[in-house]
Amino acid sequence: MSKNDDDLRPSWVPEEPNPEFACSVVRGIDSAVNSVTGAKEYPDAVHLRKVPLRKKMSIEEYVEGVAKGDRMILSKAITLIESNAPKDFDKAQRVLQALLPRTGHALRVGITGVPGAGKSSFIESFGTMLCQQGYKVAALAVDPTSTITGGSILGDKTRMQNLSREPNCFIRPSPSKGTLGGVTRKSRETMLLCEAAGYDVILVETVGVDFFMLVVLTGAGDDLQGIKKGIMELADAIVVNKADGDNLERAKVTQGEYERMVEFIRPATEGWQTHAYRCSALKKTGLLELWAVMREFEKVTKKSGVFENRRQRQTLSWVHSMIEEHLHNLFFEDPIIKSRMPEVRAAVLTGVVSPSQAVTELIRIFDMDRASARHLEETKY
Repeated sequence: MSKNDDDLRPSWVPEEPNPEFACSVVRGIDSAVNSVTGAKEYPDAVHLRKVPLRKKMSIEEYVEGVAKGDRMILSKAITLIESNAPKDFDKAQRVLQALLPRTGHALRVGITGVPGAGKSSFIESFGTMLCQQGYKVAALAVDPTSTITGGSILGDKTRMQNLSREPNCFIRPSPSKGTLGGVTRKSRETMLLCEAAGYDVILVETVGVDFFMLVVLTGAGDDLQGIKKGIMELADAIVVNKADGDNLERAKVTQGEYERMVEFIRPATEGWQTHAYRCSALKKTGLLELWAVMREFEKVTKKSGVFENRRQRQTLSWVHSMIEEHLHNLFFEDPIIKSRMPEVRAAVLTGVVSPSQAVTELIRIFDMDRASARHLEETKY
């Protein structure tokens, strides 16, 4: 690095030399800025600390570690699954394929609800209760990804302080954005890894689960109309949270309102009638009753065959969605399509060609064999 480069000192470093500010700002790996004197320092290359390369784990090491329930290796395996790097995709699938025989034994519970309903508080209290009863619990929190910066806060684990201390619990916050898939594929594959690691109950903020729960607030009012034809039709249970203190009576009223509403909605699961319940994640009330409901649901649906049929439909839906995602990626990552896209986009915006004509032209020049060959080359490792 040239010694004449402009000083890139951060704003929090004092402009004037200050002996009380004992901090040296490192600029890259070949220079440092002394905050007291303001002088740049360029240590000799021989004195630079060599950072060892992190050892890459083999497929066998991933499989063995996850099978033993090693939480550190489980975390690394999930990171591999979530990787957007094409070279990691094939390795991740090989790991997952080797672990498939160990999956399918956990109860997958999906939890959703309006903002402020207390989903994280419910997951923490409910998960802690299950851990204290001897169950191994995996809580998979999905954090929205910014469409502007592409980043995620991933702060759910810090909010679940009590649950994170439980030795039988594994908490994994994950971003929703993904190039090689989305929240659906990654959440499902993460669930499979947790099952292979021996977890009994999977709590996840997504659909495509065994038991789907809707957490609501008291006094929802017009919000009932907004969601009754959407998410409520998927719910196996509706839970009114924060039923404590001065809010208890309102919670009872809200529970009655939802109980009347579900009478007019087709049950989400064949042979199971959806009901409304109330609980308090703060006071830890109503949680045991909800767990009893889930176990009864599992018992009834397994006996009728609905449980297995639902999982089979979810697996086929998973296959179809992955085909769509794979074709989508092959198309938009193709170099020829990328080179033509600006021209086609400009033609559509100026009205030279219609959107249908533009799509037909792009499909015509797309070569599936070429795109597939490129994909195979990128996934080599």
